[in-house]
Amino acid sequence: MQSQYPLSLKSVTKMYEDGDKTAIILKDLSFNIKNGEMIAIIGPSGSGKSTFLSIAGALLTPDDGEVIVNGVTINNCNESDKANVRLNQIGYIFQTSNLVPYLNVEENLFFVLKMAKQWSVASKEFCHLLLEKVGLLNRAKHYPYQLSGGEKQRAAIARAFVNHPEIILADEPTASLDSSRSLAVMELISNMVKQYNKAAIIVTHDEQILPLCDRIFTMKDGNLVEKEREFI
Repeated sequence: MQSQYPLSLKSVTKMYEDGDKTAIILKDLSFNIKNGEMIAIIGPSGSGKSTFLSIAGALLTPDDGEVIVNGVTINNCNESDKANVRLNQIGYIFQTSNLVPYLNVEENLFFVLKMAKQWSVASKEFCHLLLEKVGLLNRAKHYPYQLSGGEKQRAAIARAFVNHPEIILADEPTASLDSSRSLAVMELISNMVKQYNKAAIIVTHDEQILPLCDRIFTMKDGNLVEKEREFI
């Protein structure tokens, strides 16, 4: 049965060994996100934000609890199935663009489609539509070294959306950009989340982008605490 939430975490706990002690990073954390919603996760360094995002993105397995993507509990899946979830259902945007340096902009998008076995004339046209939306259609044949920092991040955004994942996860996507480029990049992500009805989680220290988000959570003591809008 299709879940009403594309992504849910239920009573998730994650621990790490720290010498002769056990550090609890996430503690009995539960979370849901809807399609068309963009959520920000804020909090100090070391509070567990990136661990949360890695677990939500099937990159880490929790020690306890469930991670549910479109109704499927993925921490019960084998590694091959998890890789398939990451490839087909989740789009990632990182601090740095992580573009493949020897592929040009459009080839970086084509590569994802071919990996996901979604290559077609229609998907190629969608690539060019996305590049137009992010303002890079005229840079489609350029290589990453020929792009500015902001252009690289816009290419990474297009790549994250190209194979129609339902979930977008972004880890400090504006960390390498100045304030004006940061806001432009986040407005772009926000607009595309709404247009394509995605569920997006943004881990960030950039407070200027918070008004673009539907909900804001602070990571505190291994859990997520929702902030009241009037205090944002």
